[in-house]
Amino acid sequence: MGEMHMENKNSYFKPVLRDGNLYLRFFPAQEGGKRVDIKDVQHYLNMQGYPECDVVAINKGIMAEIPEEVLIGTSSGNPFNECVTLSVSLDSMLVRCRFYAGADGSKPIGRDNLQDALVHEKIVYGIDEDMVGQLLREHEYCTDYLIAKGTPPTIGKDAKIEYFFSTKQSLKPKHNDDGSVNYHELDIISRVEKDQLIARLIPAVPGKPGKTVLGGELKARDVQNLKLSFSNNIRMSEDGTELYSDVTGHASLVNGKVFVSGVYEVPADVDNSVGDINYPGNVSVKGNVKTGFVIKAEGDIIVDGVVEGAQLYAGGQIIVQRGIHGMGKGILNAKGNIVIKFIEGATVKSGGYIETESIIQSNVSANTEITVNGGKGFIMGGMVRAGSKVSAKSIGSNMGTATMVEVGIDPEKLERFSDLQRNAKEISKKIEQIRPVLATYMEKLKAGANLPPDKVVFVKKQVTALKTLQSQLAPINEEINNLRMEFVSANRAKVMIQNMIYPGVTIKISELSMTTKDTRHYCQFIKDGSEIKAVNL
Repeated sequence: MGEMHMENKNSYFKPVLRDGNLYLRFFPAQEGGKRVDIKDVQHYLNMQGYPECDVVAINKGIMAEIPEEVLIGTSSGNPFNECVTLSVSLDSMLVRCRFYAGADGSKPIGRDNLQDALVHEKIVYGIDEDMVGQLLREHEYCTDYLIAKGTPPTIGKDAKIEYFFSTKQSLKPKHNDDGSVNYHELDIISRVEKDQLIARLIPAVPGKPGKTVLGGELKARDVQNLKLSFSNNIRMSEDGTELYSDVTGHASLVNGKVFVSGVYEVPADVDNSVGDINYPGNVSVKGNVKTGFVIKAEGDIIVDGVVEGAQLYAGGQIIVQRGIHGMGKGILNAKGNIVIKFIEGATVKSGGYIETESIIQSNVSANTEITVNGGKGFIMGGMVRAGSKVSAKSIGSNMGTATMVEVGIDPEKLERFSDLQRNAKEISKKIEQIRPVLATYMEKLKAGANLPPDKVVFVKKQVTALKTLQSQLAPINEEINNLRMEFVSANRAKVMIQNMIYPGVTIKISELSMTTKDTRHYCQFIKDGSEIKAVNL
């Protein structure tokens, strides 16, 4: 076995006892091996009871190209048997051992030496018995061997929900090559059939705990569990992982909850034969909507034909394949987006974006943006306003038709914002007055005090008042946050002209206003400090 160590790849040292003295004989590293570290030598000598040593001489021995002996001191009578040290990683997950040569004729390392070292370091888990057996038969000196390994916790999987319908609120419609809207493949309406699978829950897989080599448990990261949340017209599979639609209709996802509303189909025109429509789901009209009729839908309204001087109110989106000839009386009002071929002589209001090919003499407003880029793409006459962007091929006309385009913050909204903030402040003040009063009584109750009946009534009144105030504050804060988000996008508000803008168009960006004096091409109007600037595209 002594001969095998001559082949030691790393450099190493071995104790030599001669004439009552202890020497260390240093053997240089073989090709590709590591040179022994002086700290390793000091650690070994310290362990053997030689804390003081000649560092310079030892360093010379380490650096020598051929085996060299260094005198350490008088021999203490210690037999200098072969020995082993263990090192445990900081996270208690890995244990490495290192063997040191013994003096000639001393005892080789045995299983009990290694066992004692493991017990001494309190290592109880993850010991690689095969590796230990192999190392006891054969090992090199001054070389680290991994002999025990903790088990890290396994990473669990968070729950996930897959939806089989479009869940994006602001998805833009698909377009034909000429820029017009492709009404056959809209993609912004999620039609679902009766009995269709609409959502699937992939449950969380919890991680398994791990263990350190010292036997300590390592907790697995908590996984996020989810559950399917849904409204009517939907049924859930028995195992609670799948949702199916009970009706043919439209699916939508609102704040993590799946809604399916049915469709009221009108096979032809909405006229005297049909009358006004008020439906809790979606309304689909295959023909036109005649003057004077009203459609109210909690979901989407889809019209394949033309809307005349009629009124359409939708809780979702409004899609009109042919356009609106409003004759000054037509109204489209949607909480969602509006996609329509053209708008003429109508009042149109959208809580999302509006996409159309032309706007003539109409009052049109959208919360986010208005795009008039398909087909002729012009805005002529009337008033058009959007929160963040109005984009058109051309605006105004060579007859100087009075046209107004506004983007940015609606002054009314600024007013509303400061009103809301005032309200929120007042309610918060009242809440802050009640809280400490309640806290005092709660402490008394916790301490086991009995309150007189009049005080019990008083506390109950205060609790009710607090709940009422909190329920008043929640919607106000929500509206404040929504307005804040609008204001952020309004700071970058702009009017984009893909082709030309005529003289006589009034452009307003938030509180600033200007009227164009001449014809300009390919430009955008933006707010720059305290003025509106036209920048070339």
